[in-house]
Amino acid sequence: MSSERDRADLERAEGVVLSRVIDGTLLVTLNRPQAANALNDELMDALASLWRAAAGTPGLRSVVLTGAGKAFCGGADAGMLSAPRTRVGDTAAAELDFLPGTHVEVPVIAAVNGACAGGGLHFVADADICIASSAARFLDPHVSVGQVSALEPLQLRLRMRPDILTRLVLLGRYESLSAEQAERAGLVSEVVDPATLRDRGLELAGMIAKNSPEAVRLSRRVLRTFDERRIATDLDLGWELIRRHRSHPDALEGPAAFLEKRPARWTQQ
Repeated sequence: MSSERDRADLERAEGVVLSRVIDGTLLVTLNRPQAANALNDELMDALASLWRAAAGTPGLRSVVLTGAGKAFCGGADAGMLSAPRTRVGDTAAAELDFLPGTHVEVPVIAAVNGACAGGGLHFVADADICIASSAARFLDPHVSVGQVSALEPLQLRLRMRPDILTRLVLLGRYESLSAEQAERAGLVSEVVDPATLRDRGLELAGMIAKNSPEAVRLSRRVLRTFDERRIATDLDLGWELIRRHRSHPDALEGPAAFLEKRPARWTQQ
C-alpha cells in the first residue's frame, strides 16, 4: 500500500463488515454471524462504501471475501423481504452495487466458509476466483420463499453446468450442493479444509501479487467485459421481473411463512 492513511481508510475493526489490509490484499469478512451473514440494507450499504474506498486506493492487489461464523451468506434477510422495500436500484447494476467486482480493478477471491444461499450466490458469481471450505454448501431457495430467482442464475450460467443450475433454481430449498458437488459442477475451483480456507485465499492473492499489476488488471478487464456484455440486457429484464413480482401476494407470504415457521399458503394460479 502507498501509505498508512490508505490502509486506515480500508480497515474496519467492528460493524457488519470487517476488513483489513494484509500485504496489499484487502481481507473482507461479512459480519452478521447471528443472522448467517444475511444481506440487509446496512450490510449492503457498508459493502458498497468499502468497495468505493478500495477503488481509489493505490497499491491494492486483490480482495479476499469470506464470512464470519459458520455461514458464508444466507442470502437476503427474511425480515427485509417481509416488508415493502423503499430503497431499490433502478437497474440490475444499481441493485447489485454491494458487489466488489465492478467497483475494483483487482481480482476478487471468494472464500466460501459455510452455507451460501440465495443472494449469497451473487458473491460467488461476481468473484474472479471462488474457493470453498469442505463444510460449504450451496442452494437457491428463492422460489421456496415466494421470490423470483432471476439475477443469480444469469450470472452463474457463465460459470457452472446449466442443468445443475436449473435444478437449484426450480427445486429451491429442496436441492443443495456440497462443496465437492459444487466443484464438479464448476461453481467453485477448489475445495480445502475449513481450517486452511482463509490462508489459502490469501495464498492465492499472494500469487497474483507476484505478477504485473497492470497486466493482471487488463487481463481481468477483458474477461469481465466479455461476460458482462453477454448478460447485461437479460440482467435488466430479470430485475424488472423481480420488481414486478414484489406486488404479488406470494412475494410477502413466503418470507412471512419462513419467519413464522409454517408452510406457505401460495396463491393458486
